[in-house]
Amino acid sequence: MNPQEHNTIFSTTDEMKRTSDDYFMTSGDKIRYFFEEGSKDEKGNLKVDKHLAINKVGHALHVLSEPFKKFTFSHKVKSVAKSLGFVEPTVCQSMYIFKQPGIGGEVIPHQDSTFLFTSPMKLMGMWIALEDATLENGCLWFIPGSHKNGLSGGRRMLRTPGWEAGKEGASGTYFKGEYETFDPAKFIPGPVKKGTMVLIHGEVVHKSERNTSQNSRHIYTYHIYEGRNTEYSKDNWLQPTEEMPFPKLYST
Repeated sequence: MNPQEHNTIFSTTDEMKRTSDDYFMTSGDKIRYFFEEGSKDEKGNLKVDKHLAINKVGHALHVLSEPFKKFTFSHKVKSVAKSLGFVEPTVCQSMYIFKQPGIGGEVIPHQDSTFLFTSPMKLMGMWIALEDATLENGCLWFIPGSHKNGLSGGRRMLRTPGWEAGKEGASGTYFKGEYETFDPAKFIPGPVKKGTMVLIHGEVVHKSERNTSQNSRHIYTYHIYEGRNTEYSKDNWLQPTEEMPFPKLYST
């Protein structure tokens, strides 16, 4: 990866500053690189080694990278999806998230279905710890039972109509609905050991704190939704392409 060819910062703390430029919006069928906030100086030069500057890589590792493809479509993963009652689980995106030591950004409270909406809502995140996720290096935190309450404030990130026309400087996404401020006391931490898979319901409220430790917290994560009798919203930022339709784990 040449840093000069991938000059996009990914914000994890401010919804309105989330990446929505061309590089991000057209990354659904590619492998692209997004930098941490704080990894570059005012001139755009990296302040740390490039391997320590990346926030994440996405969003088609499950198709274009053989090791990730092999794992994503493995028998173990299919068995988990079947145990959850998925009839036609469909993979829409995948990401490798680094949570870099010292600069790994806070991820504010959110629900995944805000960004990957289906009707009815049947989205599941599969989150695999590639290193120990601890209280110090930014493990996940959840509000128990919050998945039963639907989308808070009807909050959704939508694809800007006509964005494909390519207006100079135009944002590819916008939000509708109210962002709710959640009570910090309601969250419980979910530290896990390397090799653990965490299943994240599309409507559960979750977050992670900034990594201020000297240990990274690498994870691989991808999202599946029920493809049978479920509509994936055409308003979502991420859309399948002719070159790369969303693949199914299996179909029964």
